Amino acid sequence: MTDFYNTRILLEPNEIPKEWVNIVPDLPAPMTPLINPMDGKPAPPELAFAIFPKECVLQEVSQEPTIQIPKELRELYVRSYRPTPLHRAYGLEKELGIEGEDIKIFYKNESVSPTGSHKPNTALAQAYYSKRDGVDELITETGAGQWGSALSYGCNLFDIKCTVYMVRASFIQKPGRKILMRAFNGQVHASPSKLTDSGKYYYEQDPDHPGSLGIAISEAVEHSMRSEKSRYSLGSVVNFVLLHQTIIGQEVKAQLQKVNAKPDVLVGCMGGGSNLGGLMIPFAKDKLDGKYPDLEIVGVEPRACPSVNKGEYRWDYGDSAKKAPILKMYTLGHNFIPSPIHSGGLRYHGMAPIISILAKKKIMSSVMHHQTEVIGSGLLFAKTEGILPAPEAAHAIKEAIDQALRAKENSEKKTIVFCLSGHGFFDLLAYKEYMVGNLVDYELPNVEIQKALSAPDMPSIDETRF
Repeated sequence: MTDFYNTRILLEPNEIPKEWVNIVPDLPAPMTPLINPMDGKPAPPELAFAIFPKECVLQEVSQEPTIQIPKELRELYVRSYRPTPLHRAYGLEKELGIEGEDIKIFYKNESVSPTGSHKPNTALAQAYYSKRDGVDELITETGAGQWGSALSYGCNLFDIKCTVYMVRASFIQKPGRKILMRAFNGQVHASPSKLTDSGKYYYEQDPDHPGSLGIAISEAVEHSMRSEKSRYSLGSVVNFVLLHQTIIGQEVKAQLQKVNAKPDVLVGCMGGGSNLGGLMIPFAKDKLDGKYPDLEIVGVEPRACPSVNKGEYRWDYGDSAKKAPILKMYTLGHNFIPSPIHSGGLRYHGMAPIISILAKKKIMSSVMHHQTEVIGSGLLFAKTEGILPAPEAAHAIKEAIDQALRAKENSEKKTIVFCLSGHGFFDLLAYKEYMVGNLVDYELPNVEIQKALSAPDMPSIDETRF
């Protein structure tokens, strides 16, 4: 018998996690340092402190298994939107024909935040630490606009100026995101722009350049170096961002315990790795400790930008102008310019080092899907669960559906949990294009990948030096 009382599994405000989970000490391979792009050596703290908020730099390299969430920040999370609900997807299960079978689908609903995605989990933390350090302005980049919206929201709460360089393709596709950022007093510029040397290089070649997250990062980093009171803020990829996002997975653990459920599969979309990392890191630590030996962790990428599925695990610049630190990660090459697909948040050329290590060591797997099947899955989810998902989140939905149907075909018991990282109310153009038949699939040719990865300016780092 279906227990509809468990459709929404809630936590009380006092059950919000009091600490973040740091997986770095438990990784199956040593975490590589951030490399100074100027000399190819590990970046000294002074350089990192000049770019990022100080406390975030300390968290980036911390070997502590957990890091306390400041009381003031926990109170702000609760006041704003946390804890977020975990839903049993009964409507989707019924549509897939698995109702009453031993297959369950749950989704963690991060779309209930003030800006509609999981991104405020780290935006509030970075704004909090920046205010404490006396920072006057945070500068960042954004793809689909979810991160730019979140940082604008966080900065507004702490009376900090926020400047956002938004990838031009998304700047055009998603006007609603620009309005939301400006509603929170954020300044938004299409990237590449004429406001930085990094942007001018690409803008002067093509004023209609679609942009990339690599270019937008270059502009943001360059802008952040203009003042000692300014800092660069990053919404994905680096360790401290994934750390802040582990509040997601910790809540999921507590919520599943309320209904005596354990996950067999965890699914998240991945562009830079933040929402997937946030969902799975608390569970991955347990898997590494032998508590969840059979747990399957799946990251989902678009076929148009498959850094883990088709890229190489190597050292690369974090941005196109080679101003940001060099990281060891799965990458398509910092010069890679992605197709302007609608999943703007999944168009970064590289993957978080933490995710990259876990993928390299086979602790997790990765798959990729075309945008037409992804958007189709998003519409199915909207019709059955009542939430129109962001195109990014629809990647996780597509894979969760595939997992459920395979389990049904093989008569398996399976509990599938995915992260609904954001709603799609600012992404209606993608759904419109799908409905009228204009949405086309694009798979990145291997020749283009190899061209980007064989560029003469790809960094070569001697790891014996550290």
